[in-house]
Order: sequence, then structure tokens, then C-alpha cells
Amino acid sequence: MNRLNATSVLWAALAGAMLAGCSAGPAYRKPQVDMPVAWQVEAPWRAGTPNDLAAKGPWWERFGDPQLNALAQKAMTGNQTLAAANARLAQARASLAASSASLFPQVNFGYRAARQKISANRPLTNYNSPNFSTVQNDYTATLAVSYEVDLAGRVQSLVDGAGATAEQSAADLENTRLVLTSDLAVNYFSLRALDTELDVLARSIALQRRSLVLATDKHDLGATSGLDMAQQQALLDTTLTQVDVLKRQRAQFEHAIATLTGTPAPQFALAPQITPLNPPAIPLGIPSDVLERRPDVASAERAMAAANAQIGVASAAFYPSVSLSPTVGLDSRIFHSLFDAPSVLWSLGVSATQVLFDGGRISANVDFAQAGYDVTVANYRRVVLTAMQEVEDGISGVAALDRAYSQAQRAIASSGRVLEIANDRYEGGVASYLDVITAQQSQLNSERQAAQLLGQRMLVSVFLVKALGGGWQGQGTPVPTAQ
Repeated sequence: MNRLNATSVLWAALAGAMLAGCSAGPAYRKPQVDMPVAWQVEAPWRAGTPNDLAAKGPWWERFGDPQLNALAQKAMTGNQTLAAANARLAQARASLAASSASLFPQVNFGYRAARQKISANRPLTNYNSPNFSTVQNDYTATLAVSYEVDLAGRVQSLVDGAGATAEQSAADLENTRLVLTSDLAVNYFSLRALDTELDVLARSIALQRRSLVLATDKHDLGATSGLDMAQQQALLDTTLTQVDVLKRQRAQFEHAIATLTGTPAPQFALAPQITPLNPPAIPLGIPSDVLERRPDVASAERAMAAANAQIGVASAAFYPSVSLSPTVGLDSRIFHSLFDAPSVLWSLGVSATQVLFDGGRISANVDFAQAGYDVTVANYRRVVLTAMQEVEDGISGVAALDRAYSQAQRAIASSGRVLEIANDRYEGGVASYLDVITAQQSQLNSERQAAQLLGQRMLVSVFLVKALGGGWQGQGTPVPTAQ
């Protein structure tokens, strides 16, 4: 009879194991999004062919600025936001390892040694057999195994969800790295654009000082009134004021770079430098590349997979919970006989639990998980649409700024000729000094506008690289760049 009961238990366990692997949750399928077949570009732009399967690498090196490269490497090791993202990824991977352990049996070993006294007044088990008080030793060693039969795929859904969450954390880490390096490049190029603009002001101040000396000399000789000298002094004072304003803006960018690289702002400084601002050629690829390249899109997609797995976990509660718990051990009151055959004890059991009535709690949990999945789907579509918008903004922005910069270069040449003619006419006594001042201010505005446009062109290039998902390998058809 004992052998028959043990066989029945084993058959029940085998049947439960055969049913394991069936999942109560829906199979995950990435939702479809409407993707355009091409970007809306202007001539002479064409689609590039970046290799999305290859490592993207340090995209900022494409700008060819050694100081930016050094700052980016420093940010990779010193930025605290990036360090926190690395820690979150480690947490997610540890959680995945913990969830995966549930797929295997848990084996526990226990040992107990005790000396105990049994009460003589304890409740009787047989009225014809009186109790006696005894003092004896008890040595017990047990080996217990517990295993949850994954009847409805609950454990597998937990593992799938943890795996998707770990992949989402990895994508979030890549997105943090992309945002960090993009912010660093934006602040760096903004600072260098201000250096160029300050250089323009410095040259203008030198020219205005010479003009002030000329106006003063003519006034001292009685050739002109004091109005010319006063006007030139006012122009010089205005330009000096603009220098102080730009230096304040430069200091703010410098402090931002310090924070991004993990350096206290008072200990960080970047010397002024006139750096050639040459944006790189950027392969555009096709719109669907963005789904593979952008880490925020990958993160949103992995969030959907994790939410889908939660539906399986919630739905598994509709089905029985089956656990196997075999135990084998030794028990003896004398230590040297602990390992004798009569000391062996064992048990083999199967426990099953089925919810019969819960007032709709399980159904509500499933509805909650389904609604959570719908939220992630909507968020995924929003991220994709935002990605499309950002790339198109970058494409149109580069084209417009290229045309504007070319026009600004022509404006500089024209204003230079106007200033030269105005100086000649003033020295010849044909024109008033107001014409010279107007020409100087026009040339200053043209040169500052060109410096600002080139700085904006660099920022838009960084924005476009970020919108496309970071770096690339290979040489696609490039985006035209401002020379």
C-alpha cells in the first residue's frame, strides 16, 4: 500500500511537470507603427547607408576636436548620472538572475542537534498508555527539495519580464550616454562659438579704438566738432558692454561642462580658443533605421515586452499552483547511529492550490496588467513619432542654416566694402563720421551673425546625430556641410 501511494504521488508530479511550460499570458508581438519610406529632404541630400548592426562608437570624434574628445572620455568616467544608470543596469541583471533561479529546484540542507526533556503531563495519545518524562538527545539531518511546477507559465513570465527589464535598463544606459555626450557637445560648441564671437568683438574694439583716436585728433585740430568723438566713444562703450554679457554666457557653458564631466565648477576652466567649427558629414539612412539606432525607442519597446509578461503573471493566478517537495533525512537519539539504515526518514509530497472565489481580484489584476501594457504601447508610438519629428527638424535645420551661413559670408564681404568706402569718404571730407560709425556697426553685426550661425549649425549637427541614434559606421551619402 505504501508503494502504491508513492507511485501515485510520482505520477501526479510527472503529470504536473508535463503541463509545465504552458503560458496563460499572450505571446508578445511588437506593435506596428506607420513608418515613412524616406525623409523629406532638400537637394542635394540623399539617403545614406549606415551599418546599424555594427558598434556605433564615439560619434563625437567625427567632429575632429581633440579637446571635445578628451572631455567626452572624462564624462564617461566622471558623470554621476551615467554612474547611476550603470548601477540600475546592474540591479536589473541581478533581478534577472534571481528570477531565473526560480526555474530550477531549490535544495536545502539542515542539521539540528538538541537535548530535550519531554513533559510527563503532555496530552495523551492513548488513554491506555500513560506518558513519561524523558530526557534524550535528538540528532537530525535533512535534505529538502522544493520545486514549483510552472503549470500556467507564471515563473517563465516572471523571467521574461525580468529579461525585458534588464534589456530596457541597457537601452536606458545607452540613452543616458547619448544624452550626456550630446549635452556635452552642445555646451562645448556653444562655448567655442562665443569664443569666436568674442574674437570678432575684440577686433572690432581695436578698430573702434583707432577710429576714436582719429576722431579725437581731428577734434583737437579743430577739423570736426565734438559730436564725432562722442559718437565713436558711445559705440566703443556699447561694444565693451556686449563683451561682458558674452563672457557671462561663456562662464555658464563652462560650468555646465564641468558638471557633465564630474568636476567641481570652481576647479574647471577652458581657455579661450578659436576652433574651426566644421560639422561632419552625417549619413541619414532610411526612417526605419531610427527604430534600430535610437536607444530610447529600444527602451520603450522593451518596456512593452516587460508589461506583456506581467499579463502572463497575472493570468497564471487563474490556474492551480502546484509544488513538489521531496525530503530525505536522518534522525536518531544517538549520534553514532545517525547514519544507520533505521535512522533514515523521507517524504514525497505534491501540493496544489486552486482559487475558487476571490471576488474578482484576479480578473482585476489581469485588467490592470493589460492597461499597463496599453500604456507602454502608446508610449512606444509616441517615442517613434517624436524620433521622426526630431530627425526632420534636424534635416530642415541644417539646410536652412547652411543657406543662411553662406548668405552671411556674402554680407560680411559687402559690409567690409561699405566700411572701406565710408572711411575713405570721411577722410576726404565728403561724408560725416556718422556714416563711418554706421558702417562699422554693420560690419560688426554681420561678423557676429556669421559666428552665431556657424555655432547654431554645429548645434543642429549634434541634434541630428542624437536624433538619428548616435554614431555610425561606414560612409553613407553625407549631409552637405557648411564650409
